[in-house]
Amino acid sequence: MAKIDDLKAKTDDQLAEELTALKKEQFNLRFQAATNQLEKPARVREVRRTIAQIKTLQSERARAAAQA
Repeated sequence: MAKIDDLKAKTDDQLAEELTALKKEQFNLRFQAATNQLEKPARVREVRRTIAQIKTLQSERARAAAQA
């Protein structure tokens, strides 16, 4: 799982790229879970939380830019 400090150090473009990659991984994990081929069930939770952290950072940055 990505550390929040690592995510904060990334640029907006890097966060967007990582978000896209994580959403693809989340889709694949859901597909594997539906077909009972999931090897690491905990990875679903990690991906979901990392997506939430990235979205939170993006909204915080957007809010800060709007106030400035």
